[in-house]
Amino acid sequence: MAQSLSPITHHSTQLLSGDVLPELLRDILGKDAECRFQAKGHSMSPFIKDGDVVTISPLSGSSPRLGDVVAFNHPEAGKLVIHRIVRKKGDSFLARGENTFEADGLIEKRDILGFVTRVERKGRRVLIGLGPERLLIAFLSRNGFLLPLGHLVWKLIRPFRVLAIVFY
Repeated sequence: MAQSLSPITHHSTQLLSGDVLPELLRDILGKDAECRFQAKGHSMSPFIKDGDVVTISPLSGSSPRLGDVVAFNHPEAGKLVIHRIVRKKGDSFLARGENTFEADGLIEKRDILGFVTRVERKGRRVLIGLGPERLLIAFLSRNGFLLPLGHLVWKLIRPFRVLAIVFY
């Protein structure tokens, strides 16, 4: 499932979807302004979870690099998606969600709207996923190791989390 986005407001959340959202985002980012949205979906979990607030910054002439998390207009689905760049092929990019079994296919640079430059969860900044570790995450994701490795790590640490709850 792809990440969909909804704008953040102080009084309520308004959901935007369909063909309007990528064009709206393209217009805002085209004015060199950042956008903050609430992510919906689980395709980027655990680095971006459902309900996290993501900040999308304009490309400003830059080209995405391996490991960058980008917002793009999915050419086949026609909707806004946030996934990680796992490979560059000529002038195209292969993007994939952390919690998905398949890549999105090749994405043209013209379909990439901006970079995810900040993730906030419950009012706190998420520090893992956008720094130098993004290269390792991209490598593991591209080769299909991230999802199985994540499940293995979870199985290993889960008993310790249960023990921590019992003792506190």
